[in-house]
Amino acid sequence: MATSLHSLFLVLVIACIAIIPTYSTSRGALHDHHTTTQTSFQVKLQHVDSGKNFTKFELLQRALERSNHRLDAIRAMLDSTSNIDSPVNSGSGEFLMNLAIGTPPESFAAIMDTGSDLIWTQCEPCTQCFSQPNPIYNPQNSTSFSQLPCSSQLCQALPSSTCSNGCQYSYSYGDGSSTQGYMGSETFTFESTPVPNIGFGCGQNNSGFGGSNGAGLVGMGRGPLSLPSQVNANQFSYCMTSVDSTATSTLQIGSLSTPSGGSTVTTPLIQNPQMPTFYYLGLNDISVGGSPLGIPQGTFALNSNGSGGLIIDSGTTITNLVTSAYSMVKQAFNSQTNLPAYTGPSVGFDCCFQLPSNTSNVQVPSIVMHFNGADVSLPTQNYFIEVSQGVVCLAMKGAQNMSIFGNIQQQNFEILYDLSNNALSFTPTQCGSSS
Repeated sequence: MATSLHSLFLVLVIACIAIIPTYSTSRGALHDHHTTTQTSFQVKLQHVDSGKNFTKFELLQRALERSNHRLDAIRAMLDSTSNIDSPVNSGSGEFLMNLAIGTPPESFAAIMDTGSDLIWTQCEPCTQCFSQPNPIYNPQNSTSFSQLPCSSQLCQALPSSTCSNGCQYSYSYGDGSSTQGYMGSETFTFESTPVPNIGFGCGQNNSGFGGSNGAGLVGMGRGPLSLPSQVNANQFSYCMTSVDSTATSTLQIGSLSTPSGGSTVTTPLIQNPQMPTFYYLGLNDISVGGSPLGIPQGTFALNSNGSGGLIIDSGTTITNLVTSAYSMVKQAFNSQTNLPAYTGPSVGFDCCFQLPSNTSNVQVPSIVMHFNGADVSLPTQNYFIEVSQGVVCLAMKGAQNMSIFGNIQQQNFEILYDLSNNALSFTPTQCGSSS
């Protein structure tokens, strides 16, 4: 089976946040959340490079660099023998959440990350703060701020905390960036929905996040410190548009996240006891050009020591497959693509082709991901991308001992995380069409 390409001015969803927590797991579950009823709201997302003067090829290269950092960080986290002590890199992310903090509310943007838990923003007075577009939040100017005591369960859920004039936190990320400060409780406003008593980090010593256009981070992981956990959301979803689209990507929390229209398929979410923040999926096989590759059973299995498995991640740009599986995909894709191989300078991928001036007769093999109970057929633009003028590549790479389902492959799907039923759904749609 092949999909005809009539145009290869393809669009990219570039979503890679190179800021994986060194210890992203939160301790224990909270039984007395601040919010006792479920809150529902929608938040607009924007690309971190939105409005900047970059070509689509420059955007891609920037995203690939961040993706490589994130992959290295996740690999280091899963390697129990690693001692992560890397130099501080720019903690740039792709998707920024627009929200406000305090009473009266002060607007700011923060990175959305399904691979971490803590919510935090920069706070005055700063010992070390990076530049941000909006004024730095000062809790003394808010009537709804309070400092969390050391006895609070959110404080006890931190991976690292000390008790000195309240709950002090230190949160490190796999790329070397970090935030330190004290824990507070505050009203956060999402679009027009105020949500009181959100526990967050008031960061006074922050490094490695400059250049992201954000003022902090909103963790969307499985732990008790994350936004879905704190608002008791039984589900959330996001719908990511392409980077050059004028439409807006969205994040929906609670009942608003129910998919509408399309053909929805659902697969179980798998939890890794060693890294419980992350969301894992079971992948059985991959079809290229309509034919299953017959990838050996267990290739994508999550091992008892926490290695292996396949993570679905909002922050990794492209799909990374364990080396043996990627080799099978690459071989099949090469043999079924009627284009000459690209042999020029490196463009960040190793399965690339020369694009003819007339693309009307170009045939590209289809790709279907066979998850547990869910066959997801990827649109061509989700895996076959133009990386430089006249050069197109398979937007996948090989990785050792781990696999990640990346953001380009998720574009123009509504991705629903059903936390109550421990399931994830894919609904094909045109993201942003109703924004």
